[in-house]
Amino acid sequence: MAFIRTIGRWAMTGLVINGVIGGGIFGVPGELTHLLGRASPFAMLLAALVMGIILAAITEVASQFSDAGGPYLYVRTAFGRFCGIQVGWFYLLSLISGAAACTYLFVGYLASFAPSVAVGWARTLAITAVVVVPTIANYFGVRSGTNLANFFTVAKVLPLALLIVLGVFRFGGHFQMIHASEITHPGWNAWLTALLLLLFAYGGYEDSLSPLGEVKEPRRTVPFALGAGLLICATVYALIQFVTVAAIGTVATDRPLAEVAIRLIGHGGAIFVAIAVMISTYGYVAGTILTAPRLVYALSSEGDLPAPLSSLHPRYHTPGLAICVYALLVWLLALTGTFLWVVAVSAGSMAIYYGGICAALIQLRKSQPHAPAFRLPFGRAIALAGIAICIALLTRLSLREALLMGVTALIASANYWWARRRAIRTSVKPLEVPA
Repeated sequence: MAFIRTIGRWAMTGLVINGVIGGGIFGVPGELTHLLGRASPFAMLLAALVMGIILAAITEVASQFSDAGGPYLYVRTAFGRFCGIQVGWFYLLSLISGAAACTYLFVGYLASFAPSVAVGWARTLAITAVVVVPTIANYFGVRSGTNLANFFTVAKVLPLALLIVLGVFRFGGHFQMIHASEITHPGWNAWLTALLLLLFAYGGYEDSLSPLGEVKEPRRTVPFALGAGLLICATVYALIQFVTVAAIGTVATDRPLAEVAIRLIGHGGAIFVAIAVMISTYGYVAGTILTAPRLVYALSSEGDLPAPLSSLHPRYHTPGLAICVYALLVWLLALTGTFLWVVAVSAGSMAIYYGGICAALIQLRKSQPHAPAFRLPFGRAIALAGIAICIALLTRLSLREALLMGVTALIASANYWWARRRAIRTSVKPLEVPA
């Protein structure tokens, strides 16, 4: 039994955008302004350029594959089981924590309209509803899951587009040139910290690669979707940052877009942003419940997780058990709040598996030089640049974050030990005793 290829180029582009634009954009502009001041819109563009280098390498690597698994599959193919499992765990934990955090955030904003959902059984019921609806949609077919995720993609972009249009209309004529001193004054450390923050904000497009087994013509669809998705997200992010700086200046605030909306719309702006956050976070949850179980499926089908997780539903051709297990983990982490330790390592995790994919490009060009694929001009140099960027960003991690990443690596190593022993046991056949 095999997956059904129903995801086209625009549907996949929607998944790319949905993976990138989550709840983070509603808080990132404030932190970015605090770090870089009026130069912060340039950071959005610079980060898009940096991410474009990494994305270009990922595009070449991904175009060589047509099966589910994403970064895990690429690194495993290039460097073997141990490296693949390491990347798979960092990737999987970032997906679970991101979905749990967005579920938690959704219910938190919902409580501002219905205070009863803040505590007790009502909170449990609200978290359950957030997780169960996209789980059901994805269980009964990838098409319904994709349609739900892309509906929320459009719904989450529209409020941001409205803020951009209102902001540019109101403040576009008052634009003042940014002086070179405003760019250099924050210093190298502030720019590196901002880029690490934006690596997290721009990340997520790789989630769309996990269900590659259900994508039509992946060799053509993948480059188009990744390129178009990054361009759209970079445009939205840069304009949002410009409007934020124009509307509220460099004042530090935890809810920058709420302040912007109040300036542009009035007192209803806070309600407008609260609804926008809820739509955006729910869209991310819907998207990750589509993409992440395909990673679980891939780990299982390669023998690195228990075999039942790679079973497909006989009628719907979806990894039903993997979907249910993933949704259960998201539900538990959102309910208990234990996702917080995983969130702390998410940005570092992304640097790990982005760097791993860039390294895979170099290795795959050696081991599979004639593989049919999109070939990136100066691919090795771009891959090396991507690796250097990831290493530089990892230097910005705190000691606590580095220790948590070490714990994740130990968990992945234990998984490797189990998978290796399992592979040895299944490969050993009993000796035939002659009659």
